[in-house]
Amino acid sequence: MSARLLDGRAVARTIADEVRARASALQEAGLPRPTIAVVRVGEDPASVRYGGQLERTFGSVGFGFQLLALPDATGDAELALHLAGLGRDPVVNAILLEFPLPPHLTRDRAAEAVDPLKDVDGVNPLNAGRLFAGRGHSFAPATPLGGIELLHRAEVAIAGKHAVVVGRSEIVGRPLALLLLRRHATVTICHSQTPDLARYTREADILAVAAGRPALIGGDMVAPGAVVLDFGMNVADAMVVGDVDFASVAPVAGAITPVPGGTGPMTNATLLRNTLEAARWQAER
Repeated sequence: MSARLLDGRAVARTIADEVRARASALQEAGLPRPTIAVVRVGEDPASVRYGGQLERTFGSVGFGFQLLALPDATGDAELALHLAGLGRDPVVNAILLEFPLPPHLTRDRAAEAVDPLKDVDGVNPLNAGRLFAGRGHSFAPATPLGGIELLHRAEVAIAGKHAVVVGRSEIVGRPLALLLLRRHATVTICHSQTPDLARYTREADILAVAAGRPALIGGDMVAPGAVVLDFGMNVADAMVVGDVDFASVAPVAGAITPVPGGTGPMTNATLLRNTLEAARWQAER
């Protein structure tokens, strides 16, 4: 068996085309150009690179892009003031706060300062609570939501399937489990304290891995024909690799995301779509 590749780059391009067309139609109807503000504290190299990627992605569909690069010494109160200011700015429709923050900053306080209506990565506790409750308008974190969209575009059935999520972070694992549950999967969450991890991963119809450990999942840990979503982005020997050992898992799985080129591009595409939705919702208020 050779796994079908779930090509995130191709799907992301399709979504970008769809967003561009929808935005053009809405602008013809009087909607201002959707604009995102990206907030970075410090000069973490990965955050700097990611900000550049987002600027190119948003520019490619004609969206506005602002970067607020704050010095590493920025305190909690100052960061909250900047975020509140962006929340009041009528030109800004979406706010993305880049993580990780410098260690002296309080993640919860920063997340609470992001306007929920502009919180296109779902970090504000109000959006997280609405995702948990399964009701009300909310934004889900873009990375797990992009993974769900990739499954949808690949016509992978979720309802009635056993989904195993490896990793319980606030930005991928936990929200992904809720998104799968909302689509009627039976969900098991595994983490660093789970004994005999392979016992659970071998039972998965859909295996999603977001643990931050390169090659954590090998071919002997995957059920034949399973769908494997790899959210890992690790640097090993100057190469970007996932949490799944692609070489050993691909011959076993029914479908698999490559790294790079799988779930990663879907994050930016989802942020595009969320920004457009945020602009539309704000215009209707």
